[in-house]
Amino acid sequence: MDQMALSWAGMLVVIILVVLGMPIAFVTALVGLVGTIILRGFAPAGTVVGGVPWSETANYPLIVIPFFIMMVYFASYARITTDLYWAARSWFGHLPGGLAIATTWGTALWSAISGSSTATAAVMGRLAVPEMLKYGYDRRLATGCVAAGAAMDALIPPSVVMIIYGIFTETSIGQLLIAGFIPGFMEAFSFALLIYVMAKRNPALAPPGPRSTWGQRFGAIFLSGNWAFLIIFALVFGGIYSGWFTPTEAGGIGAFLTLLTALALRRLSWRNLVDSLQDTGRITVMLFAIIAGVLVFMHFLGFTGFTKTMTEAILGLDVPPLVILIGFLLIYLLLGMFMDAIGMMALTLPLFHPIAQALGFNDIWFGILVVKMIEIGLITPPVGLNVYVMKGTVPQVPTHEIFRGTMPFLAVQVANTVLILLVPGIVLWLPSTMFGK
Repeated sequence: MDQMALSWAGMLVVIILVVLGMPIAFVTALVGLVGTIILRGFAPAGTVVGGVPWSETANYPLIVIPFFIMMVYFASYARITTDLYWAARSWFGHLPGGLAIATTWGTALWSAISGSSTATAAVMGRLAVPEMLKYGYDRRLATGCVAAGAAMDALIPPSVVMIIYGIFTETSIGQLLIAGFIPGFMEAFSFALLIYVMAKRNPALAPPGPRSTWGQRFGAIFLSGNWAFLIIFALVFGGIYSGWFTPTEAGGIGAFLTLLTALALRRLSWRNLVDSLQDTGRITVMLFAIIAGVLVFMHFLGFTGFTKTMTEAILGLDVPPLVILIGFLLIYLLLGMFMDAIGMMALTLPLFHPIAQALGFNDIWFGILVVKMIEIGLITPPVGLNVYVMKGTVPQVPTHEIFRGTMPFLAVQVANTVLILLVPGIVLWLPSTMFGK
């Protein structure tokens, strides 16, 4: 079989099997193995499958993944989320749409120590949606703002999606994490502004909540969980930004500080500690299995010459580079309707990233654009994972209502993506000021 035909067949099989619900780790590994056997024979294929996953994943920098996942679980049991939400509510709750605005900012702050969008959707859904419904909020707005807000977790560091992008493309993880700050909090601001405008135009959507006294507002800032958040945030990401330590070291420090916080606040039982470690191990194994499977598949594509051939073909098109980039983003938008984040990156980055480099696009900027499109995919039908997490959290709200509730936020996300596309400095300025970058 022609090598290019074989590579296209492999891509098609992966897409079909992943869309049908088979695990991306096993699909990519199996297709990569079979394809390599056809091309090179059993012995070279065995070398690839036996050696590549170990050589590529047994790297010290990858320890950052379990550390940041561990931070999420320890912080959740320390109830830092609750303290952040109540502080935001005390300041914004009396405004039109105030509870939803508080939820958006609480979610953005929580995302700064959480690396999982779906975990954020579950935590904030349980905490904020019942409160909004109690005050007469429209169900679509209440659930939509949480599902869309949780998607910010893919952009605001520590982001597991961003780390995996860095692994696949060999891009600086530290610069990627720092680059996500401005776009992430810009999105939080635009979501809050959208909610305010919607509630101002139609007060029935989101009635104002109770007004807190100034004493209550300042008191909420000094809740123990908020102080813990500020310390962890400052040390972990201040350390990365200043060059004091690497992202891997920052992850270890963050996990340790979050554990100390949960113990100091007496909010972590022995059972919760065991559960946190087990959940961290389970998710870490899943992610590393995906990374290993994808790397086997990428080696198969490398053997076929697929990446080189397609890169030359696309670069030979008589169109401006920006048109090619927009075409890539539209493909991500389409794939996001059917696939999860890692699946999209596994299928596209072996081709898209070399082309983006050849066209002269900055790796960090391109990475943030990819993560933005993945973020949009978390709330687009029919496979918006955050929407289904919200459905599990608030079963009384139909799935189609949650999807409808995310649509205004989806429009804002698209507008923010266009702004980043036109003004790369939004992404690149902060990493350019890092020490020891």
